[in-house]
Amino acid sequence: MLTIMSPRTRRLAELRAPDLGDELTARSILVLPLGAIEQHGPHLPLNTDLVIAERCAEAVVAEAGEALDLWLMEPLAYTKSNEHAGSPGTVWLGPETLLAVLDDIGRSVAATPARKLALLNGHGGNSSLLNVACRELRLQHGLETFLLHPSLPPDQGGRGDAGHESPHRTVGSELGMGVHAGRAETSLMLHLRPELVRMDLAERAVPEHLAHNRHVRFGGSVTFGWLAADFADSGVIGDPTGADEATGAALFKLAVEQLIDALGEVKDFRFR
Repeated sequence: MLTIMSPRTRRLAELRAPDLGDELTARSILVLPLGAIEQHGPHLPLNTDLVIAERCAEAVVAEAGEALDLWLMEPLAYTKSNEHAGSPGTVWLGPETLLAVLDDIGRSVAATPARKLALLNGHGGNSSLLNVACRELRLQHGLETFLLHPSLPPDQGGRGDAGHESPHRTVGSELGMGVHAGRAETSLMLHLRPELVRMDLAERAVPEHLAHNRHVRFGGSVTFGWLAADFADSGVIGDPTGADEATGAALFKLAVEQLIDALGEVKDFRFR
C-alpha cells in the first residue's frame, strides 16, 4: 500500500492527533497569536492588530521553528477591545470571557506533551489581562507561560513612538504617545497589507496636553482607565500621517528578530 507522507509543518492544527506524541515534547513552545477586531481610525482596517500578530508569529515560526521547536497555533481574533466598544465594527470579549477562553485553551494545551505556551499579543489593550492569564494558566494547568509583543506597549514599559524612528524622517510628533493607529501601526500595515490602508484619510490625534506630565500620561508611572473616544472622535491616538512602507518593513524585521531572540530565552528558561 502506498503511504503518503504529510509535508513538514510547524502549524499545530495541521498535525494529525497521532503525530502529537512524536512531534511535541516538554521543550516544545506553542505560539498563540492574539489580535483584535476593532476600530483603527478612518484609515486602517478593523483587523490591524490581528494582521500584525499573525504575520509576526508566522515569520518567527518559519525562521526559527526548527531551531527553537516552535509550533504555531491558530490566532485568537476576538479579544478584550472594550476601550473601543463605542465604535461599530469592534467585536470585543469582556475580561471575564477572555480569561475563560484562555483557561480553556490552556487546559487543552496541557493535554499535549508541550509545557510552554507563548502568547504573542498584537493588541495593547490585552496586555494587563494577559499577564493575569499567564499566572492563572501556570497555577491551574502547570504550564510555563510567557507574554510577548511585536512591540512593547507604553503601558507595559515600551517607549511609544520613541522606539520607532523612521530612517527617512525625524520622529517626535507623537510625543511618545502613539498608542493606537499611529505611525508605527500604520507603517506596519503599509508593509504587510497596503491594499487595506487609506492614507488619504489618515489624521493626527495626539493628546499633547499630557506631554508635560511625568507620571499621568501614556508611558508614565501612573496608569489610568481610558476609552479611545476620550481623546479623539476619530479613535486615533497618535499621528499616522508620516507613516511609510519602508519604516514598516524595518519595524517588522526588528520585531521578528527581537521575538526570535526572546523565544530563544523562553526555550532555555527554567524556574530553578
